[in-house]
Amino acid sequence: MNNRKGFDNDRYIQEQRAEILERVNRFDNKLYLEFGGKLLFDYHASRVLPGYDPNVKMRLIQNLKDKADILLCIYAGDIERKKIRADFGITYDADAMKLIDELRGWDINVRAVIITRFDRQPAAQLFKNKLERRNIDVFTHRYTKGYPTDVESIVSDEGYGANEYIETEKPLVIVTGPGPGSGKLATCLSQLYHEYRRGMKAGYAKFETFPIWNLPVKHPVNIAYEAATADIRDFNLIDPFHLEAYEKKAVNYNRDVEVFPVVKRILDKITGGKSSYQSPTDMGVNRAGFAIVNDPVTQEAAKQEIIRRCFRYRCEYAMGLADKETVQRVELLLKDLGLRPEDRAVVDPSWEAAREAETLGKGNDGIFCGAAIELRDGTIITGNNSPLMHAASSLILNAIKFLADIPDKIKLLTETITDSIRNLKTDILKESAVSLDLEEALIALSISASTNPAAQLALEKLTELRNCEVHMTHIPTVGDEAGLRQLGVNLTSEPNFSTKNLFML
Repeated sequence: MNNRKGFDNDRYIQEQRAEILERVNRFDNKLYLEFGGKLLFDYHASRVLPGYDPNVKMRLIQNLKDKADILLCIYAGDIERKKIRADFGITYDADAMKLIDELRGWDINVRAVIITRFDRQPAAQLFKNKLERRNIDVFTHRYTKGYPTDVESIVSDEGYGANEYIETEKPLVIVTGPGPGSGKLATCLSQLYHEYRRGMKAGYAKFETFPIWNLPVKHPVNIAYEAATADIRDFNLIDPFHLEAYEKKAVNYNRDVEVFPVVKRILDKITGGKSSYQSPTDMGVNRAGFAIVNDPVTQEAAKQEIIRRCFRYRCEYAMGLADKETVQRVELLLKDLGLRPEDRAVVDPSWEAAREAETLGKGNDGIFCGAAIELRDGTIITGNNSPLMHAASSLILNAIKFLADIPDKIKLLTETITDSIRNLKTDILKESAVSLDLEEALIALSISASTNPAAQLALEKLTELRNCEVHMTHIPTVGDEAGLRQLGVNLTSEPNFSTKNLFML
């Protein structure tokens, strides 16, 4: 496991703050900044840029909070279809509320929530009611008339003018939202339209971490962005507008390049031809590339992330959540870089663990599952399933026993505790599955720790598993996935099911 640093957070905050404030000053001391990506817990960035603080953007905002208001956008359609944020396993509307709470924890308040492309969808209306009854200002924006081709209609009282103006006080307005397509751009442009109507010559800029414009288009960090967005068909390219205007190469992605002519026409219409932007790269304020301090380390980390994405999409395809083209796109990216899924260090050991379970007859219902974890020092620990434990449970218990230097013959869970759980599951709750998933195993471990010093010692080692690499030969159950997510490991799995049943807990 490579623990070398590839990214300097302090340099990043310094560079990014200066760039944003320069852009604020360039306009009439009022800038609408479209803030892409995740404000908090940006684990994709931390995986491809080793050393990157997943909360560094929040640190940046906190640094600017005296100068910034926050607007949070969410697409009504995402609320209606209960779109899931994969890294937390929660819906986008729940993620929006979680983000508001977390911002408050950083002493930052959200000025308002905007539900975009609102058409009185029942779930979106319920979400609006829920927020308003907790004293949060909520605005609704409908689909913009004439978008994207009829600029005359878009930049009119029937277009952007039909949206209610949102009062803000500070020179910087950060417009963010969960996931792509949340309506951040439309909200920025709508506000810009109203500002110019009021005589305020405000400006617009865009903050996206990826792709990184001053890295090569085929740099693994930028390719990792393509892998992360394979499901929405994003791809990187040289910004043709930037090349033509400045004779310099800069990397951007297809959606920004495709929409630029429209955005430029809209900005020119709003500002009277004074938008000053010649390319989508011009609009950006991203300085992440200037904070990379070890390029070989970031390249290797990015390659590992592409492998992780390949496993993830294969599993999503098996579960009916992704299409075949998405899987094929990521597999092609792997081939372009000369990579194989087996180049992930924990893959082969997990299969060895599964074969060991089969040899010893330790599986459950005729299915033999293996799992492997790479600890911070590079040590690889394995686990497999049995009638008593899921493979994930066995793996984590084995890992913390190793870290605590506890001999194999000492049990962390006594028979009294496991028998009690077994009786609860079968005799009282009438469940057919006796084997403990990871969430159940961790609860059992915490109970055992009250009377077992070895269990207490092992329990204290759980924090050392954060950011470790884990691979499983089968798709984890809900309890296993939740437990592994809480431990903060980087999980991948094969697209195999751990049970023959269609319904899984």
